[in-house]
Amino acid sequence: MLKMEPEMYNCPACGKTDFEPFIHSKDHFLTGEKFDILQCKNCGFKMTFPVPDPENIGKYYESKEYISHDTEDKNLMNLVYKTARFFTLRSKCRLIKTYSSGKKILDVGCGTGEFLNFCRKKGFQCSGIEPGAKPRNFAIDHYHLPIKEKIEFLSEEKGTFDCITLWHVLEHIPDTNATLRVLKEALKPSGILILALPNPDSFDARFYGEYWAAFDLPRHLFHFSSKNIKMLAEKNGFTLKKVLPQYLDSFYIAMLSEKYKSGKKHPVKSFFKGLTSNLKGKNPTFGFSSQIYILSSDFS
Repeated sequence: MLKMEPEMYNCPACGKTDFEPFIHSKDHFLTGEKFDILQCKNCGFKMTFPVPDPENIGKYYESKEYISHDTEDKNLMNLVYKTARFFTLRSKCRLIKTYSSGKKILDVGCGTGEFLNFCRKKGFQCSGIEPGAKPRNFAIDHYHLPIKEKIEFLSEEKGTFDCITLWHVLEHIPDTNATLRVLKEALKPSGILILALPNPDSFDARFYGEYWAAFDLPRHLFHFSSKNIKMLAEKNGFTLKKVLPQYLDSFYIAMLSEKYKSGKKHPVKSFFKGLTSNLKGKNPTFGFSSQIYILSSDFS
């Protein structure tokens, strides 16, 4: 049962306050604590409930197995993740070359800096934001990258960047609209914003339900569909230009979801579920397990 009225929430996408329970799940990854996902009755936007207090959210990231903040290979899951990451670095860089007209990029939630380091070698001017001390210090010490701790520094960087990227980061940030407004101001008039996000409408999300690893409660505060991203883009002065798949994510997410559901990894079954999700992802009713959204600023 919910402990407080969901009407106390405002939907970031449409502003309505009428929510209903969507799914009951838990933190499968770390604490085992139970959480709900609420759904806006008006637009379908989904949010985690209850949201941990800012002073307590850090404990949900305190694990050596939290891959985005870890630099050492320890098990099969990490190896699969990092192998996929290796092959996606080049495609991400090519994406920026395709859609951006300039060379100055900012990566929000840059982790240990592998993506920025790769892009810098390709001739880009790279900056990052990373609140976590361990990954931030790694990026600074090993790659000598200019990494800031907080997004607030962008108040002095208006109209600076050709491209800003958030690779599976926006779902972790409490104030979606305020963040998008700050990022828009930091972009040049011709700048683009790239968001990579899990898709709760995908086949694997529907198949695994409460065990879907990409819900990642409560670290993922919000769960964005393509429809929601379009609404949020227009609300904050962007135009959604393109939606692209992240094919490899479905296999990793399926493997982790199988582990949560059955207690075993089932790599063969996971592979076929990931493949099915990619095949069904061509249907706009589903979309892909993870998707990349290309947003442009509406200055013209």
